[in-house]
Amino acid sequence: MMNLQVHSAIASIPAPAWNRLAGADAPFLRHEFLAAMERHGCVGERFGWIPQHLALYDTHGTLVAAAPAYLKFNSYGEFVFDWSWADAYQRAGESYYPKLVIASPYTPATGPRLLTLPGPERESLARALIAGARQLADKLNLSGAHWLFGSAEELAWQEADGYLARLGCQFHWHNQGYADFTQLLEQFTAEKRKKIKRERRRVTEAGVRLRRLRGDQVSEADWVLFHGLYEDTFDKRGGLPTLSLAFFQDIAQSMGEQLLLVLADFRDQTVAAAFCLVGARTLYGRHWGCSADFHSLHFEACYYQGLEHCIHTGLTRFEPGAQGEHKLARGFLPTATWSAHWIADSRFRQPIARFLEHERAAMQEYLTDMQQHSPYKHPPQPASEP
Repeated sequence: MMNLQVHSAIASIPAPAWNRLAGADAPFLRHEFLAAMERHGCVGERFGWIPQHLALYDTHGTLVAAAPAYLKFNSYGEFVFDWSWADAYQRAGESYYPKLVIASPYTPATGPRLLTLPGPERESLARALIAGARQLADKLNLSGAHWLFGSAEELAWQEADGYLARLGCQFHWHNQGYADFTQLLEQFTAEKRKKIKRERRRVTEAGVRLRRLRGDQVSEADWVLFHGLYEDTFDKRGGLPTLSLAFFQDIAQSMGEQLLLVLADFRDQTVAAAFCLVGARTLYGRHWGCSADFHSLHFEACYYQGLEHCIHTGLTRFEPGAQGEHKLARGFLPTATWSAHWIADSRFRQPIARFLEHERAAMQEYLTDMQQHSPYKHPPQPASEP
């Protein structure tokens, strides 16, 4: 017999037990990362992310499966856009919020959301969590449950439990064992190779110097500078900077080896920064900010520095963030992403299912079209997604 519990704070789950299931390639799912968000108010009532973490225990009280789950009172920070669904509920006199979301807040990175150890029991444990999320949604009279950016393996189990699949697209890079950045560029067409060289040269000729620092090597002053740039980016776009300076300082202490900060300096002043998370196999590009306009600096700090880091350290994949067709010309190929959605009310479930069917056909066509614009002379075969 298994015991499913719902935790309103991840601190009530021992970190070693959670991290044992989360693994080493998804730093955004580690206990330290999620706990720092809760500790410093980056989630909670203010932002509409209320922790409701799912935890499955065996008869000995051992944590055997888990999922980071939240009651959501908005759709901010999810990157799987369902505002039209909320509008349809409102027009019908119903409420789409609150809903249950299983994800890492503000993090559109792919990978398992059903945290279990590998082995013959993984499927049965995963199915118990999937059903548990739906049961929790029913118990709390929520509009539904939503698993964001999970794996294809998980999706098959979710569909079997009545969830609806949603196809999306991101642009990812796969390391083919390149010795250095020059060897990577040799795989590009002459036109694309020339363009990238020109972009990198413009940054150098402008007098901008780049630094790549591991999180535990970043000074307090540089964290303050980075966070100011991070906030400024949201202010310029009319967004909400949910991650506090204290959050970044906290994870720098607790998981610094899994953070990468790229700093761009001009005349002894830091003018731009890019923040990444580092897994055992994968680099995840997350945040960017700048205080001065330099041609191609965004591409250098957010993409080329990350590619060099992957090649230098042997990382096999680079996910530079959500959306962005401009990434294609810089070596990132279109990649399918998946989410799974349980819609409780049958009056809305069928229309949403039809919408997703039409959307999937259009998205598959888009993925195929984007693949035709690959910058490589001979497009590499991507490794399987996690």
